[in-house]
Amino acid sequence: MALRDRFSKKLTCPQCGNSGFAEASEIDDPKRKHPGFSVDHLPRGFFIQRASNHQETSMIKCECGRKFPFRSLAESVAQRD
Repeated sequence: MALRDRFSKKLTCPQCGNSGFAEASEIDDPKRKHPGFSVDHLPRGFFIQRASNHQETSMIKCECGRKFPFRSLAESVAQRD
């Protein structure tokens, strides 16, 4: 069984400024087609809009109604540099 990478990410709603830290994990095996991404804990005021096996397609919803990806494509590109 593969180990899971665990990490924290600060979420900030671009509409109302609600923020907090989310805990997430995914399988640590680059050969897997689906990393099994999972949001394990969300801060108060945030909810899972759409669960997915990938960070880029997991959608979060703020209590104000704004929806946004857990990890935007622009953020993932910036981290590769």
